Amino acid sequence: MTHPAGPAMALAGVRVLDLSRVLAGPWATQALADLGADVLKVEQPGRGDDTRAWGPPFLADADGVEERGESAYYLACNRNKRSVAIDLADPAGAALVRDLAGKADILVENFKVGGLARYGLDHASLRAANPRLVYCSITGFGQTGPYADRPGYDFVAQAMGGFMSITGEAGGGPLRAGVAMADLSTGMYAATSILAALRHAERTGEGQHIDLSLLDTQVAMLANQAMNWLVGGIDPGRLGNRHPTVVPYRTFTVAGGATIVIAVGNDGQFRSLCRELGRPELADDPRFATARLRLLNRDAIEAIVQQAVGDEDGAALIARLSACGVPAGPVNSIAQVFADPVIAARETVHRFVREDGVAIPSVAFPAKLSATPATCRTPPPRLGERGRAALHDWLGLDAARIDALAAAGTITA
Repeated sequence: MTHPAGPAMALAGVRVLDLSRVLAGPWATQALADLGADVLKVEQPGRGDDTRAWGPPFLADADGVEERGESAYYLACNRNKRSVAIDLADPAGAALVRDLAGKADILVENFKVGGLARYGLDHASLRAANPRLVYCSITGFGQTGPYADRPGYDFVAQAMGGFMSITGEAGGGPLRAGVAMADLSTGMYAATSILAALRHAERTGEGQHIDLSLLDTQVAMLANQAMNWLVGGIDPGRLGNRHPTVVPYRTFTVAGGATIVIAVGNDGQFRSLCRELGRPELADDPRFATARLRLLNRDAIEAIVQQAVGDEDGAALIARLSACGVPAGPVNSIAQVFADPVIAARETVHRFVREDGVAIPSVAFPAKLSATPATCRTPPPRLGERGRAALHDWLGLDAARIDALAAAGTITA
């Protein structure tokens, strides 16, 4: 059953045609869907989005049998959408997608550069029929430049974008992040850019083409590390859990071998830390009195703090430091994250119950909007699920026409 966005949702009435697969594009369109947009996910018949098969784990059905079509990976980034499987190689399928694009406000795709032109689904082809369309292309290396024709995945972007050179232990080898940070950050840049372009289209009637690459985004996400190089010529390499410029700001070992984080960001917090550790004199020590001095004498102050906390109970120490304004916290496993009472208090996890009784957990949109909150309305669709209603809503197709398209193999809906 479809639950349309209510009038209080920020993007109610906005139609998004999602031709993307895997993570960056679906992450962006899920954010738009959470905020109320009507997102129609167009997939390949038979197989669907690549991530449907990226498991285990897979969602178990009502009989406890895993369904290969719904991996946990796929479920992470496709809620609040409708799915229709359309064969783009079939001229009738390509024509159907062109018709859908004519009704869309936004189109998101991550085909290789020029890959959609053969179907008449590139930006230049679609803008003539729908000049207000916001068309977002996500690729590994962008629509222009020497690498435009290369395929690109998150792992490659993390490597080429410098991220792996600053991730991992000092003296260790290159290391990627535990989640696809280039994909995820590209998805969020895509959502932000799409909303800016949508605002422009609403004011002027003029759509535009958004050219977004994983590599460009990964370089942008270097943030202060990029500026350290551009301003000071500093190529930091890997520092493990140390901060490149802020000290003490790292992991420390406490009683029982547990690991906690203490993150001192300014001189006031350092004074509070010294008092709480029973070493107030350290705040006036000429080696440590300012942030710059602490950086110059990093090894000395980190050793002192480690000695001071080594026999402390981690939870008690975190509570004391937090009470006096010093940021600190445990290094949690994923299991410990979801056992933390803050997860329930902040309503971080939503659980859908599908028509067959299967419960599908989902990590909710993190921003809490006071007037137009994001919502979890429908679980990630099975291949073709809710597609018939979407074709009727968007194009006015009746049941007979949809049945004919399905019988011809043009769609699965």
